[in-house]
Amino acid sequence: MITSNSSKSINKIVIVAALGYFVDIYDLLLFGVERVDSLNSILSEQFPNLHPSFKKSLNDQYGKLLLNWQMFGMLLGGVFWGILGDKKGRLSVLFGSILVYSIANILNGLIHSTDAYIVLRFVSGFGLAGELGAGITLVSESMSKEKRGYGTMIVATIGVFGAVVAGFMGDVITNWRYSFFIGGGMGLALLVLRIGVFESGMYDAIKKEDHIKKGNILQLFSNINSLKKYLCVIFVTVPVWYVMGTLVLFSPELSEMMGLPEKSVTAGRSIMYAYAGITIGDIFSGLISQLLKSRKKSLALFLSLTTLGVVLYFIYGGKSVAVFYSIVTFIGFATGYWAVFISTASELFGTNIRATATTTAPNFVRASTIFITFLLNLVIAVLDVDKLMATKITGAIIISIGFIALFFLEETFGKDLNYVEK
Repeated sequence: MITSNSSKSINKIVIVAALGYFVDIYDLLLFGVERVDSLNSILSEQFPNLHPSFKKSLNDQYGKLLLNWQMFGMLLGGVFWGILGDKKGRLSVLFGSILVYSIANILNGLIHSTDAYIVLRFVSGFGLAGELGAGITLVSESMSKEKRGYGTMIVATIGVFGAVVAGFMGDVITNWRYSFFIGGGMGLALLVLRIGVFESGMYDAIKKEDHIKKGNILQLFSNINSLKKYLCVIFVTVPVWYVMGTLVLFSPELSEMMGLPEKSVTAGRSIMYAYAGITIGDIFSGLISQLLKSRKKSLALFLSLTTLGVVLYFIYGGKSVAVFYSIVTFIGFATGYWAVFISTASELFGTNIRATATTTAPNFVRASTIFITFLLNLVIAVLDVDKLMATKITGAIIISIGFIALFFLEETFGKDLNYVEK
């Protein structure tokens, strides 16, 4: 039975994890919101005589480069913070990751060159990689197996709302530098809330057990069963980042290719509408997984809705700006199975490797942007098609892989987490 003190402790863990993820998502999507304005400003300083048409092309090239460096940082950071979370504790990651990405974003507001931009997007991505996995691991290990799904749902729902705020602030704040200052400042303020949050009891129970291997990432690949579980939970969620990292982030370019007027669609508004949909989708996917007592059934439903959303995006997205944003909102709702994904990732592995798995899995999904970009360029080169058609083909491949991964994914609802991997 949970005492009132432990209930208060659990509530604080959920609140801190949720607000941490809110700032995490705000800072993560901030680049997408301010990508065009910030690069135009910096490129104008570096190349004052650059022709507008070349500047647009250069903006697009640097946008992809910066995104890939940010995601590469998240990939490396996911491994680093995940291992640290299992070796030193979940709280050390919460503190360290928030501190790193907050300082990086404040410095990002002071830059005047593309080289500095690349370095700080990498550092920011590295820091952003740790917060979600540590927070979800802490929540999952602190709540009962019957109710932990609600905890992760709350964390995910409040967290993704940070993107809505980022999109809104992108429209309200005219100076892109201030957006980065605000993001970094919120992260530093969040560190104060961390005071009074306690370490996971499950982790404390094995912390001093030297014979138990902790944070050994090779355990995720040590046998076919572990590898299958890990790859399946990642690939079933890659379609989310295809939607967010391609269809939404590059919505200005794609909407123009589909026939909408130039500059009628902005990345900031697309992100705002998409994440408004995701906020609602996370609530529904989490509730459905609890009501059906199945993570897999909820994932299957929302992956199917994602497929429908992608089809609608390409068929009707060019009708009007209003229709485009409506579809973006729906496709955001459909990809709102992130809450169930992170619940599943935290439930698949034992306490001694859980933080590593839960932290690296979301970051491998996010870093799949690198793979998606490579696949997109490969399709263009091999099939000799335009970018719009290549984006459609790439989406079909990624979603198909997602359904195959879902078929082989293990059901984790109600699983007892108090065990270690041998």
